[in-house]
Amino acid sequence: MRANWNCLKGYAVFLLLCTCAAAQTSTPPTRAGRTLVWADEFNAPNDSPVDSSKWVLESGGNGWGNQELEYYTARPQNAFQQDGNLVIKVLEEKYTGPDGVTRNYTSARLKTQGKFAQKYGRFEARIKIPYGQGIWPAFWMLGDDIEKKGWPKCGEIDVMENIGKEPAMVHGTIHGPGYSGDKGIGAPFQLPADQRFADDFHVYAVEWKPKAIRFYVDDHLYTTRTPADLPHGAKWVYKHPFFILLNVAVGGGWPGNPDPSTIFPQTMLVDYVRVYR
Repeated sequence: MRANWNCLKGYAVFLLLCTCAAAQTSTPPTRAGRTLVWADEFNAPNDSPVDSSKWVLESGGNGWGNQELEYYTARPQNAFQQDGNLVIKVLEEKYTGPDGVTRNYTSARLKTQGKFAQKYGRFEARIKIPYGQGIWPAFWMLGDDIEKKGWPKCGEIDVMENIGKEPAMVHGTIHGPGYSGDKGIGAPFQLPADQRFADDFHVYAVEWKPKAIRFYVDDHLYTTRTPADLPHGAKWVYKHPFFILLNVAVGGGWPGNPDPSTIFPQTMLVDYVRVYR
């Protein structure tokens, strides 16, 4: 009986391992009426780099137009895959880039520019954001004509932004010519006061149609933007493909700078990014 029981136990372990492996490689769930056209499930072995066939790692410490304090690097210390997630790690360290710029923080900024862009559809990501004063995580999109037209004429859709001093609130915003920067047209979504977005994963999404952009948290629709929301004479610049960005900034005009209460390192975990048509 002992020999047979050991065989059964071994078979059970084998089944469990097969089930786990299948879960790691299974295709994303379908959505009614939609076709999955692009995804990154971040299921590579632990410590794998970002998939360069899908993402570009931007680098630089020039403030990115927002007076940010971090230096974005392409190093595996700041962006890697672990336990089925993309990890963007923010470190407090003195770092000098190849451009000679020195910053006291490093982070990562990923984009699909030149590798994937789409006009219209559902763009979603399941993310556990970091927290703390001066920490600024974002999941967002830019028009793929940015090199030709510049910002904000290319258009920007911020699917999710959070500033660390607002732990229970995220923002969805659109930016375009005449309504950019602090004049962007946005709306907040707030959890109950005793909860923080950093405590768990949430699904952030937009459903983008020719005349409407709908913003969701965990499939809860919290705001819709249409051409009627724009300032008089402003242009609806959401009629061409957009690419995806993920990043965590440190400091800047909106979140303010870190203070003694800010804990480092901070990490943003991204379970997946999926795009449907």
